[in-house]
Amino acid sequence: MKHLLCAFLVLTGLASAMELPAIDGMSYDPAAVGAKKAVVLFFVSPFCSTTKSFMKEINQISADYGDRLVVYLVHSDPEITKEVAMEHAILSEVKVTVLLDKEQALAKQVQAKITPEAVVTGPDGKTLYKGRINDLYLGPTKRQRTATTKDLRDALDAILGGKPVPAPQEPAQGCKIGGMK
Repeated sequence: MKHLLCAFLVLTGLASAMELPAIDGMSYDPAAVGAKKAVVLFFVSPFCSTTKSFMKEINQISADYGDRLVVYLVHSDPEITKEVAMEHAILSEVKVTVLLDKEQALAKQVQAKITPEAVVTGPDGKTLYKGRINDLYLGPTKRQRTATTKDLRDALDAILGGKPVPAPQEPAQGCKIGGMK
């Protein structure tokens, strides 16, 4: 009976079928919005120099929006151990929950392929935004001195204001998520 109830909740969208371990020893449902408006997923890698360039902005976005949105840092490379993810979080001064997606189930579900890449999902689990954080990188190796856009912030402001997310959504530039097929 318990399995039937769980299956019903998942099929009706009242519960998510995914729980991921975090470096804090707990497990989290990356789709659970709770009382907040959306979930922001930052796909990152400590092995990607592009990720390093964005960590200050990722932390600032997390601080600026964390009271209204659920924010996670996600490591989807199966080579990243809990210890490596913890070290990355400490060195990068990460204040949000860090998830380990070793099976790449979440990355595949939201079609994340690059680090760093931002994906924002709504309460219904649908992707509202998927792409770059800003235009600091215009290509895989084409870095500007400073960003001139704030793509993710514009999308988050629209979501919080009940407006449609600006289009087009520019793709993230960086490193491929390790092991993605």
